[in-house]
Amino acid sequence: MDYMEIINRWKKEGKKIVFTNGCFDIIHAGHVDYLEKAKALGDVLVVGLNSDESIRRIKGKDRPVNIQEHRKRVLEALKPVDLVIIFEEDTPERLIKEIKPDVLVKGGDWSIENIVGADFVKSYGGEVKTIDFVYDISTTKIIEKARKSGK
Repeated sequence: MDYMEIINRWKKEGKKIVFTNGCFDIIHAGHVDYLEKAKALGDVLVVGLNSDESIRRIKGKDRPVNIQEHRKRVLEALKPVDLVIIFEEDTPERLIKEIKPDVLVKGGDWSIENIVGADFVKSYGGEVKTIDFVYDISTTKIIEKARKSGK
């Protein structure tokens, strides 16, 4: 089934759709906490997942560590996640405009005015929220630590 068919079914059922996105290159406790909190803002959680090529453009030739099919599989196995959509662009702007989520969410390291799609979501009455990080952990820190220990 096409992802828009699923989303349209949820909308007809009156479900509140929450959308977030990211690379999710190495899933860690911080991601799980973030996704649980995002899901709590609505009924269903849709995750936009950067493709391998978009991550290379954004993060460099050494990333992603895990290929998109594996990252998608891990995200789909997490309880809070209802749907994962891989996107090729560097930002999820197209997806946000297609989905028109009720809530757009990003991590606390983002300011609302810098979140891609925030103005669009607000224009039709949607909410834009940030979620503070609980753990002092990031994929970049994990990769840096692994590289240092491997030298």
